[in-house]
Order: sequence, then C-alpha cells, then structure tokens
Amino acid sequence: MRKTLPTLITALLCGIAPLSQAEDLLQIYDMAAQSAPTLREAEQRLFASREARPQAQALLLPSLSVQGDVDYQSVDSSGTSTFGSFDRYDKYGTQGLQAVVNQTVYDRASWMTLKQSDHVIAQAEAEFRDSQLELMVETTESYFNVLRAADAVTVQEALLRANERQLEQSRQRFEVGLVAITDVNESQAAYDRSRADLITARNDLDNAWEALRTIVGPIQVPLARLGDRLPLSPPEPNEIDVWAKTALRSNYGIVAASEAANAARKGIEIERSGHYPSVNLQAGYDISRSDATFDTDSDTGFVGLSVNIPVFQGGAVSSRTREAGYNFRAAQDRLDQTRRQVSQQVKDAYRGILSSIEDVKARQASIVSARSALESTQAGLEVGTRTQVDVLNAQRNLFQAEFEYLSARYNYIVNGVKLHQATSTLSREVLAKGNAWLNPDDVVAPPTY
Repeated sequence: MRKTLPTLITALLCGIAPLSQAEDLLQIYDMAAQSAPTLREAEQRLFASREARPQAQALLLPSLSVQGDVDYQSVDSSGTSTFGSFDRYDKYGTQGLQAVVNQTVYDRASWMTLKQSDHVIAQAEAEFRDSQLELMVETTESYFNVLRAADAVTVQEALLRANERQLEQSRQRFEVGLVAITDVNESQAAYDRSRADLITARNDLDNAWEALRTIVGPIQVPLARLGDRLPLSPPEPNEIDVWAKTALRSNYGIVAASEAANAARKGIEIERSGHYPSVNLQAGYDISRSDATFDTDSDTGFVGLSVNIPVFQGGAVSSRTREAGYNFRAAQDRLDQTRRQVSQQVKDAYRGILSSIEDVKARQASIVSARSALESTQAGLEVGTRTQVDVLNAQRNLFQAEFEYLSARYNYIVNGVKLHQATSTLSREVLAKGNAWLNPDDVVAPPTY
C-alpha cells in the first residue's frame, strides 16, 4: 500500500490521456465574445445611447413641415339684410397647402440637452468596456471552476480506490485473525463515504460545466488543464498603492459613474431652462383655393420671430429642478460608492495574488508532509501502534492536500485577472499569459449527456 498510493495519485491527477483536441482559455473566451447574451445586450445599449446626440442635435436644426387639407362644404343659409331677405344654397370644395420652416434661435434646454448627450454616450462607452472585462473574468472563473471541479472528481476517485484497497486488506487481515471486525467496519464506512463524496463531486462538475455553457453556449469540447509549470511572481509593480491609484483613475466602472454624475448635473440645467425665454424663427408659404361662387384664392408668404417668455407654470419648473438636483446628488453618491468598491476590489485582488503564491508553496509542502504522515501511520498499523482509523484519516488528509494545492494554483490566476480588471488593464493579451500555462495534452472531458 505504501508503494502504490503515490503512484495512484500521480496516475489519476496527471496521467489522463486526451480524448480530442482541447479548447484552451483563449478559445473559450473567443466563443463567449461571439455568443454571450450579456455582451450583446451591452452592445445594443451602447448603440441605443449613441442616438442621444443626433436626437439632441435635431432640436437645434431647422425643421420643415408641410400640411395640406381638402374640404367639401354644403351651405344652406337664409336671413335678412338691408337689401331684404335672402336664401342661399351652395356646394363647393376648398383646398389648402402650407409649408413652414422652423428654426430655433435660442432654446437653452436644447443646448443643455446636446451637452448632456456627450456624457450619456461616454457613460455607455465605459459601461460597454466594463462589460467586456466582466465577460473575461466570468469566462476565466467558469473555466477554472470546471478544472477545479474536475480535480475534485479525480481526487475523490483516487480516494475511493484507495479506500477500496484498504477495505480489501482489512477483510483479508480479519479472515486470518490479525484485526478485529471494527477495522473492517471502519474501512467499510470510509469506503461508503467516499462513494457518496464522489457522487457529489460529479454533480458539482456537471454544474460547473452548465455555468460555463451559460456564458459560452452549448459546447461539447474538452478543456485543457493547467500544466505543471506555473511561474509564481508578485504583481509588477509590487506596490499596492500604485495599483489602487491606477484603478481610481482608469477603472471603467468609475468612468461610467463619473459620466452619469456629469449627465445628471446637466439635467439640472435642462430643467432650470424652463425659466428662460425661447426664440424661434418661422418662415412659410400658404396656398388657399376655393370653388365657392363668392370667395377668393390666396397665395401668402410669411416670416416671423416668436418669443416665448414663461412667467408662471404652477411651480412645475422649480419642482423638476429640485428633482434633478436630488438625482445629481444620488449620482455623486453612486460614484463615491463605486470608487470604494473598486478600491476594495483592487486591494483584495492584489493581496489575493500574494497570499496565493504563499498558499501554493505551503500546499506543495503539505503534500509531502501528508504523504510522509500516511506512510508513518501505515507502518504504525503494521506494528500495532496505530489504528485503522488513523490510516484512513491520514489517507484522506493526503488527498485533500492534493486538491487544495491544485485549487490554490487556480486562485493565483483568477486573482491576477481580477487585479487587471480593477485597473481596466485586462485584455486578451493578459489572458494569453495565463493561457500559456495550460497543457493541451491533458484535458477535462465534457459531460456525455
């Protein structure tokens, strides 16, 4: 047993033959970028927001309207006049056509709306860029969650086989009278527990695949595992304040919140413009025709300047201005909240990288210690100084140390991606660095259903 257990772990964790050409992190991200509904939604919101400027410009450009009317009238009238009584009956049609050009000369609200549109578009641009980075992070986390869950299945399968072998040995020893029935029962309990744990681990792996498919789509391709080579290095520069300042300056979430606050500030000016006069220039041509017996036809051209001076509107303008002020202050509070969240995010990710480096090294050492402890416990069982329970516990500790070591390596990569997300420096090139550590010859097979 002491000779075969490390070999079993190595074979199960590192010696799985590839089923087919594996997809790596970059390929999975490219699939997500093409099919992720969240990114397409963000893109359509961006396109919609870009229409704010031409709509605002339209309020300041000339507008042309043409109106025509055709009427048919039947007149039956009677009455008296200085010339005596009269009785009139007439049927006739009238036609009219009017063309009017309207040009805004001064409308403060329209000018403020045009300025506001620049902030609305800038906000949408930043939100779209932030959505792209979020997709990178979600794809990376989901990818490595599949690998993490697959490692858990592999470890549980190895533990199940080890417990099965331990159960067989306990039965053989019981048959020759070397151990009591309690050792067999304890081995049986450990074997049954490992079977249940394996079922749970396989279900978690299926759930991890479904979470990845939510982002990428219905893929049925194996995923490349993380290779043995994983350079562990701290962030460059290795100063948390530098990363924090960079994040506060360039994070897309902060940029979007800042532009939202600027747009809300312009909203105050738009509503306040209800107190200002507006000036419009109108020019047009009016054609009127009538088929009546006693009527005239006319062709009229006109040009005029209209001035509207609001005096009192029931307090509505003042109320809307106050409302816009509250919205602006709320936008400022959201900006402050976003800054604090980003500051926490960048510092958590930075510290997460450093702790992951130490964690990987510690987990690596713990595997050696756990393996030595298991060998010593097995030797103690042979001479009667240790019990079967001690062996089973040491065996479980070794497999748990193997899993935690693999999991710590994934945490190192994910924390690095999140650090670049917080500073909005995450890109496909950054993902490519982590992608280079994957081994396409060692894969996780997709579910068969």
